[in-house]
Amino acid sequence: MLELAILGFLRDQPLHGYDLRTRVAALMGHVRPVADGTLYPAIKRLATAGWLHRKDEPGAAAAPRRMLYLTQEGQEEFERRLRDPADLDISDENRWFTLLAFLRHLNNPKDQANVLRRRLAFLEQPTSFFYDGPRPMAAEEFPDPFRQGLLTIAHATTQAELTWLHTTLATLDSLTRP
Repeated sequence: MLELAILGFLRDQPLHGYDLRTRVAALMGHVRPVADGTLYPAIKRLATAGWLHRKDEPGAAAAPRRMLYLTQEGQEEFERRLRDPADLDISDENRWFTLLAFLRHLNNPKDQANVLRRRLAFLEQPTSFFYDGPRPMAAEEFPDPFRQGLLTIAHATTQAELTWLHTTLATLDSLTRP
């Protein structure tokens, strides 16, 4: 997801490393802190793959800044990752939020809707954090207020997302009808 975030923010606009790190940390850092030892090797991998290039430019007040630009190949890779995300990108909430942050860059509403339908199918499967054999357990089944809270919050979040998904899919579908 770090690579997707880097590609996504550079799709928005060229950035220098510090600005990129700030944006990535704001999107992902509350769950997975972004250290320089993680970010800069990822930038190097993307540059080696030909998906971004670095260019030194004059700094506003001091030394030159190394700006990062998305290449055409990088844009194509970015769009491929958006169009065909891995199953984990759909099921893992943090990965999903990173994907969702950039899904607007898929210019085809049908492609956007296909990704949202995968998330919808995932959310419509009965799940829980706790099971009685194969059966997912509900909040009401626990005397523990903390587990009740965990399940109640998770259920409310899922219901809100389902509502948003249905509304957004209806809008996207209306754009693709003849």
